[in-house]
Amino acid sequence: MASSSSSRVSQLSVKAALLAAVCLVLHGGGSMTAAELCVGYYDDTCPDAISIVQDVLVEAHQSDPRIFASLIRLHFHDCFVQGCDGSVLLDTFDGFESEKDARPNNGSARGFPVVDAAKAALEDACPGVVSCADILAIAAEISVELSGGPGWSVLLGRLDGLTSSKADAENLPGPFDGLPVLRAKFRNATLDDTTDLVALSGAHTFGRVQCQFVTDRLYNFSGTNQPDPTLNPAYRAFLSQRCPRNGDGSSLNDLDPTTPDTFDNNYYTNLEVNRGFLQSDQELKSDPGASTTTAPIVDRFASSQDAFFRSFAQSMIKMGNIRPVTDPSLGEVRTQCAFVNDS
Repeated sequence: MASSSSSRVSQLSVKAALLAAVCLVLHGGGSMTAAELCVGYYDDTCPDAISIVQDVLVEAHQSDPRIFASLIRLHFHDCFVQGCDGSVLLDTFDGFESEKDARPNNGSARGFPVVDAAKAALEDACPGVVSCADILAIAAEISVELSGGPGWSVLLGRLDGLTSSKADAENLPGPFDGLPVLRAKFRNATLDDTTDLVALSGAHTFGRVQCQFVTDRLYNFSGTNQPDPTLNPAYRAFLSQRCPRNGDGSSLNDLDPTTPDTFDNNYYTNLEVNRGFLQSDQELKSDPGASTTTAPIVDRFASSQDAFFRSFAQSMIKMGNIRPVTDPSLGEVRTQCAFVNDS
């Protein structure tokens, strides 16, 4: 068994090196450690990769209307920690701390079985070819487009990383972050701290969120024992019924009560009238420093869904290119997304 396992890992390493070479050729050469992501990465090795992932997502959505929003969140949380390397998918084992156990993910990050199902389907079709990190990128685009949002050409060719960082995951952009903190976290991720921040926050136009992330805004904002003064009074009354004081903090609410499962620009029209669910969302419009930074972008996206869609697609491509692992000596194509191959 040991020699069979070793042979399997060796074969996967060879495939990873060959796949890296594909994009190197398409981009005019270069060293094996400087491969670039490209749209046609799997054209020869797994030409049906995107349709295979889509089939799995469509089936999952039939029983779980939240899954599309959950999958794009997984991609976001993956890319913001160590880059887009599939590290958010790794389980804890042998003292290896998982990002799944970090506060921003524990009890709220979801969709892992769907990623595993997509991986299993891809392994059946083209073993050892499509990385888990690329599955997240593909799933994010499909999730947005099938929800009515924009499509974009997904750059592919990421390898799966070999490590995870629970400590770094603790510092993901959070629902209670103020605007200066959010901007700093986006800069640290090599993203623009205004346009990318506002555009990617627009993913909160669909999906659900737990009451625990709004109760302070309703009853004890910043320790004042008063509601957040920026919260629309009618919306506050509505949320108070949904999330009563000392109620069940895990109860779910629509991030966008108007079109909760549609990817559109209602997120921004809600912010315009102080109906952002999360503090971190409303900060983009209401923070004192927003007037010269993020608020004008909120205004533009609220008035033009086309402008939002264009910027969102561009920002997703940028986010998907955060520190991807492309050197086969530093990454691999995992056979199971929750475990590195030699574990």
